[in-house]
Amino acid sequence: MTRQSSRLARVADHVQRELLDIVRGQMRDPRIGILSISEVRISRDLSYADVYVSMLEAESAEDRETLLAVLDNASGYLRSLLAARSKLRVTPQLRFHYDEMLERGAELERLIDDAVAQDQARKQGAAQPGARQLEEEE
Repeated sequence: MTRQSSRLARVADHVQRELLDIVRGQMRDPRIGILSISEVRISRDLSYADVYVSMLEAESAEDRETLLAVLDNASGYLRSLLAARSKLRVTPQLRFHYDEMLERGAELERLIDDAVAQDQARKQGAAQPGARQLEEEE
């Protein structure tokens, strides 16, 4: 890992921890709910931070859009609080994105379980005709 990427990783980790603390402790908007910040990616020049969030209660695309709208509207406030908590010369502008990893993970798990069940059913189906054939020959 290069020195630059190591620094970016440390800054991203700091931004992630501080933002989560700020959102949980100082934002009182009921539309946020239980928020998770899964990842923060910092641009090379430290001017932007792409923040990937998810919310446990977000069941529809409308809920996700509302969450992102609330966070985008509060991004200036969050950035000013982040600047007060950090020793960075420049505090990155915050860009929020919804992280669908949890939903995709659950969907992939379901697909894998279905494929395994179908594979087992095929194996059982293939084993049974052969057993019947042996019984008929005896």
